[in-house]
Amino acid sequence: MSKPTIKTLGELLKAGYKSKSIKDELRDNLLNNISNGVQVFEGIWGYEHTVIPELERAILSRHNINLLGLRGQAKTRLARMMTRLLDEWVPIVAGSEINDDPLNPISTNSRELIEKEGDNTPIDWLHRDDRYSEKLATPDVSVADLIGDVDPIKAANLKLSYADERVIHFGMIPRANRSIFVINELPDLQARIQVALFNILQEGDIQIRGFKLRLPLDVQFVFTANPEDYTNRGSIVTPLKDRIGSQILTHYPETRDIAKQITAQEAGITATQREHVSVPSIAMDILEQIAFEARKSEYIDAKSGVSARMTLTAMENLMSAAERRMALNGEKETTIRLSDFMATVPSITGKVELVYEGEQEGAAGVAESLIGNAIKSVFPEIFPGISKLRRSDDDNPYLGIMNWFGEGKSIDLGDDVSNKEYASTLNKVGPLVHFIDARISDASEAEKPFYMEMVLWGLAEHAKLGRDRLHSGFQFNDLFNSYLSSTLRDEDE
Repeated sequence: MSKPTIKTLGELLKAGYKSKSIKDELRDNLLNNISNGVQVFEGIWGYEHTVIPELERAILSRHNINLLGLRGQAKTRLARMMTRLLDEWVPIVAGSEINDDPLNPISTNSRELIEKEGDNTPIDWLHRDDRYSEKLATPDVSVADLIGDVDPIKAANLKLSYADERVIHFGMIPRANRSIFVINELPDLQARIQVALFNILQEGDIQIRGFKLRLPLDVQFVFTANPEDYTNRGSIVTPLKDRIGSQILTHYPETRDIAKQITAQEAGITATQREHVSVPSIAMDILEQIAFEARKSEYIDAKSGVSARMTLTAMENLMSAAERRMALNGEKETTIRLSDFMATVPSITGKVELVYEGEQEGAAGVAESLIGNAIKSVFPEIFPGISKLRRSDDDNPYLGIMNWFGEGKSIDLGDDVSNKEYASTLNKVGPLVHFIDARISDASEAEKPFYMEMVLWGLAEHAKLGRDRLHSGFQFNDLFNSYLSSTLRDEDE
């Protein structure tokens, strides 16, 4: 809808406009959307039966809201999407600092203007996208930043006494009148600043420097907080929590399928990458499983959480590794390889908080361990289980592969080798080729090497084969030979 053409208060009254508080506005529009099957919070996967219904109930109850959850759980995105529930345009008194409603002005300037101009009072229109304000809580935030303060320059220019409310410089919250105002990381706000919010939340008014001023603001507050902050950096003071109508707990994706939907939607993959880099579906399962492994790892601080942003950046690095290799070899297309997952290590190490044991292992070591655990978790979904198999078992489906390497043979898979060389190297392991042909019938020829490499990684993770990191790639060999060569290298050093 285009911007309304009504320009004066008289025209607004003649049109029959009725004022509505922002909480009623959100409530009425939400009810209308629910009745018509319109999804407001689309693209927020995994919250359909948990967070979103609770958020909708809070809006219908006209509550101020606190979204409580670990990092990377879409708290701020939910708050920003609430603007979709606002009317597209609302009228304000032209020139008002605090978005005065022409039918219910609260500032001195707007009241005086309407008293002077009457029906000729000029009005302007505010779009819903401009009715959202956000502030990151930091320890240096002051009452003046949020609420306001006396402005001595304004007092001097207007030749007014400090007792005149017109010398007030309004802070962010009054300027967000008739808007959604979000304070992110609320526990980081100093306790004395949190106390300053009491009146605004309960009575809807503000106090500045002892002014006997009642400014009944119309604001929808949304706070976000990380429960870890309650012990590390600060806390939400109890009276403030008591004034917040609904506290809603967010969470991480509960299944890999939901996590894959989020990554597919949010990862910054270029059109060129999508066109020229093929990604086997099992590779996406492994990628998402890394995050699930991280959230239960003994090396990672569970209270800090593992952001969904980890898999997004990991996916971007994974695609970039394949794209870089494609460019090095002058190829026009390629497929993700399991060894490409080593490119995700920088994405993992920057997204997790290690406990003491994790620090001892080292960030890169923990990241590589998570990748290995993810492969072990996904492996049985595609191939026969390995963990209980022994070399002496006659029905061991991997016996031919293990015996091939047991004859002293090995293969080197370079990180940057061409598609042809990569496939040719894997095809040297005859039993591996037969194993894949018998079990993976729906994979394309370009994807088969990924599954072949996955078998080798799975055997190595279960200590059935040896896997050594080369300068640029991996060598797969017999486990005993790998141990022996490692021992000899240690002795030489």
